[in-house]
Amino acid sequence: MHKTQILVINSGSSSLKYQLFDMRGPETLATGLLEKIGSPEGVHHLKIMHHGKVHLDLKVDLPIADHEEALSQALSQLRDHQILKDISTLMAIGHRVVHGGEYFKAPTLINEQTQEAIRATIPLAPLHNPANLTGIEVTSGLCPGIPQVAVFDTAFHQSMPPQAYLYALPYDWYQTHRVRRYGFHGTSHAYVANRAATLLGRPLESLNLISLHLGNGCSISAIESGQSIDTSMGMTPLEGLVMGTRCGDIDPSIPAYIAEQAGLSTHDVNQILNKESGLKGLCEVSDMREVLRLANKGNHRAIEAIDLFCYRIKKYIGAYTAILGRLDAVIFTGGIGENSNEIRRQVCRGLEGLGIQIDENIRPVPGTESFINAKDSPVSLLVVPTNEELEIAIQTRAILSSLD
Repeated sequence: MHKTQILVINSGSSSLKYQLFDMRGPETLATGLLEKIGSPEGVHHLKIMHHGKVHLDLKVDLPIADHEEALSQALSQLRDHQILKDISTLMAIGHRVVHGGEYFKAPTLINEQTQEAIRATIPLAPLHNPANLTGIEVTSGLCPGIPQVAVFDTAFHQSMPPQAYLYALPYDWYQTHRVRRYGFHGTSHAYVANRAATLLGRPLESLNLISLHLGNGCSISAIESGQSIDTSMGMTPLEGLVMGTRCGDIDPSIPAYIAEQAGLSTHDVNQILNKESGLKGLCEVSDMREVLRLANKGNHRAIEAIDLFCYRIKKYIGAYTAILGRLDAVIFTGGIGENSNEIRRQVCRGLEGLGIQIDENIRPVPGTESFINAKDSPVSLLVVPTNEELEIAIQTRAILSSLD
C-alpha cells in the first residue's frame, strides 16, 4: 500500500497542535488544537478541510489529563471522521522542535540518539524543547513503527558563516556555554524562500533574497543561493527587530543598569524584555492591528511605535543588501507581513536607492501570494503566506525519500 499521509505535531507545554496532510497535493486534510492540557477545562478544536476550505469546524470541551491523552483524542477524532483510516496508514510523523543547537543542521530521523541530543539543548530553549520532546516521546509510544522526523526552527540558519553567528565575547563562552547566534523562524524562512523561487520561475540556488517574517515575533533573514547567511534573532528570539512584546536590539548594558536602578532581579528584567517591551512597551498594545488603529486616531505613542518598528526593519534590509551584494527579491510573511498594506508601504518607502519600489495601489487578498512591486522595480517584492506545518511535512517526506 502506498502511504500518502503525514501528520505534523507541534507540542507546547499545555497545548498540542497538529495537521494532517495528503502529500499527493499536498493538501491539508485536517487541523487541530488541544488546549489547557492537564486541566479539567481542556478544549479540542478540529477543522476538517476539503479542497482548501473548512468542511467541518468542531469544538469539544473535555478534560485532557496529559499529552498522551491529547494525542489519543486527536487520533481518535481523525479516525472517527474518516480522515485517517488507521495509524498504520501514516507515511510519517513530523515534529516541530524549536532548538537544535549545533547538533542539527537539517531535519533528522528520530531515534534514541536524536532524543538525547534534543534533551542536551534544553538549556538553550528551556520553555520549548522539553514540551517538544514530550510530544516526540508520547507519539513514539502511541504510534510504534511509524517513522518520525524532527524539524528544527534553528536548522535553516546553521549555514551562517562564523562572522555572522559569533559574538565578540570571550571565545570560551562559545566553546563552553554555546553562546552564539542561532536564529529562529527557520522553517518559515525556508518555506517562503522556496515559494518565492517558484513564483519567480527561477532556481532557488540562483537567487539572493531577504525574507521578513513579521508577526508577534519578528525576524529577517539574508538568503544567498538558497542558504541563510545571516538572521536577526540571536542566541534567543529576543534579539533583532522590534516585536509585539520583545525589545529586539538594545544596548547590552541596559539590563544591568535598570536592575541596579530599579532594584530588579535579572529574572525580572528578562521577563520585562520578553513580555513587556516591544510594541507593548512603547504604546501599551502588542497587537499591530490595534497599534495601527490607535495611530490612525492620532495617538502619538502608537505612531512612534510604528515608526520605530519600520525603521528597524529598514536598517536590517540595508545591512543585508550590503552583505548579499545583489538583491533579487524581498519577501513579506507572518501575520503582519501578509496582511498589513500600511506596514509594507512604510517599510519600502525610501528604499528606491536599493532597487526596492513598491506599488502602493496593490492590495493583495489576505491569504494569497502576490507581487507588490512596481513594474519597473529592479527588486521583486512578494507577499507569501507562510505555512510552517506544510514545510515540516515536505521536509519530513524528503528525509524518508533520502533513506529509500
